[in-house]
Amino acid sequence: MSFNVGLTGLAAANKALDVTGNNIANVATTGFKSSRTEFADQYAQSIRGTSGKTTVGSGVTTAAVSQSFTQGNITSTGNSLDMAINGNGFFILSDNGSKLYSRAGAFYSDKSGYVVDASGNNLQGYTTDSSGNLTSGILSNLQIDTSNLDPKATTSVSETVNLNSSATTPTVSPFSASDTSSYNYSFNTDVYDSQGNAHQLNQYFVKDDTANSWTMYTTVDGVNPSDPTSTTPLANTLSFNSDGSYNYTAGAVTGGLTVSDDGKFSLAGWVPAAQSSDGSWSANGASASASISLDMNNLTQYNATSATTAKDQDGYATGELSALSVSDTGQLTATFSNGMTNVIGQVALANFANTQGLSPAGGTSWRETYASGVPVVGTPDAGTFGSLTASSLEDSNVDLTSELVNLIKAQSNYQANAKTISTESTIMQTLIQMT
Repeated sequence: MSFNVGLTGLAAANKALDVTGNNIANVATTGFKSSRTEFADQYAQSIRGTSGKTTVGSGVTTAAVSQSFTQGNITSTGNSLDMAINGNGFFILSDNGSKLYSRAGAFYSDKSGYVVDASGNNLQGYTTDSSGNLTSGILSNLQIDTSNLDPKATTSVSETVNLNSSATTPTVSPFSASDTSSYNYSFNTDVYDSQGNAHQLNQYFVKDDTANSWTMYTTVDGVNPSDPTSTTPLANTLSFNSDGSYNYTAGAVTGGLTVSDDGKFSLAGWVPAAQSSDGSWSANGASASASISLDMNNLTQYNATSATTAKDQDGYATGELSALSVSDTGQLTATFSNGMTNVIGQVALANFANTQGLSPAGGTSWRETYASGVPVVGTPDAGTFGSLTASSLEDSNVDLTSELVNLIKAQSNYQANAKTISTESTIMQTLIQMT
C-alpha cells in the first residue's frame, strides 16, 4: 500500500467536498447550475507499454468537474424586467464589449435607461429603427427610452354608424347644435392636432323630407373647422339605397366635406383652435394634418336605433412611460399614459453545441471557449430556443437533498482514505521497529 494512493484519494474526496459545498452554497442563487465531480482511476505507465496481471493502480484523479444545465424552477417575482428562460438558451451580456452568457435574468434599468444585471453588464438584443421596426442581425445594448412619446396629429377617422330608417324629420328647423330638437342623432370623436391637443369632431344627423336622405352637419369644437370664428357647420347630404346601404357620390361639396372616389370624406383646412376667457375662438398655434380622412363606408340606414357601434382614429396626445412588459418571444413593449404601446426592443438568446465546454466566469455567467463552439444567436421561442417567462426568475437547479447525501458520501470517502494513510503509517512503524 502506498502513501500516494491514499493522498490521491484524499485529494479526490476533498474536491468532491468542495464541489458539493459550492452547490449547497448556491442553492438560492438565481440561474445557478449545479456541478458534479467525475473521477478516473490512474495507473503508472509500464516500460515499453506492457503491463502484467498484477498491476496495481496509482490511485484516483479528478477527470472533470461538469455542470448540469437542467432547467431550474421558474418563480414569479412581479418585477417587469425579471426574465426566465424556459428551455434552451443563454442571455447575452456585454461586459465592456466582452461577451458573457448567463441564465440569471434579474435585470434593471440604469440611470441611462440601459437594461443591465447586478454587475452592470448590458443585456444584448435587437433595437428598433426610427420607424419602430425591429432590426435584425445586429446585437446592441437594450435601452428603455423614458422620454415622452411625441404626439401625433390625426390623419384618419373611421366610424360604423346606423341611422334609424323610421326616424322622422325634426319639427325644429333650421339646424342648431344647441337645440336637440333640430337633429335626430349626434356623437363626438376626439381628434388631435400637432401639439397633442385633443379636439372634438362633432357630427349631427338630420332626417330629410326626402326618402333615404339625411344631412350630416360637421364642426370641430362646435365651430367651423376652417374658420374658428364661425359657428356655421359643414353640411353634407347622405343618400342610402333601398336596402339601407350607403350610396355616396364622389366630388367636392360646396359648404361641406369633400367626398373622395373611395367614398371617404376629406376634412381639409382644419385650423385647430382654443377658446379664450371671453368665449371667443381663435387658432391655438398648432397645426393639423393636411387632410383628415373620415371613413364612413360602414354607414347604414336600418330600422334600428341610431347608434355608433365602432369608431377609431390614429392621433394621440403626448404620453409618459407608464409600464413595461416582456413577451414570451422577448419583445419589450412600452405602454404610455396616453394608451399607446410601442415595441422598443427584443431580447436575444445564444446557444452552444457543447455547453460543457463553456468556461465559468463567475457572477452566474460563462464565457465562450474553443470547446464550446461559437454561439448560435436567435430570438426566444424560435427554432430550438426556449421561451421567456416575464416577471419571473429561474431558480438554482441544485437538489439540496441529493447534495446532502453527496456530502455524507464525500465525508466517508475522506475518512476512508485517511484510514489507508494511517494504516500505511502503522506498517511503516512496524518495519522500523524490526530493524
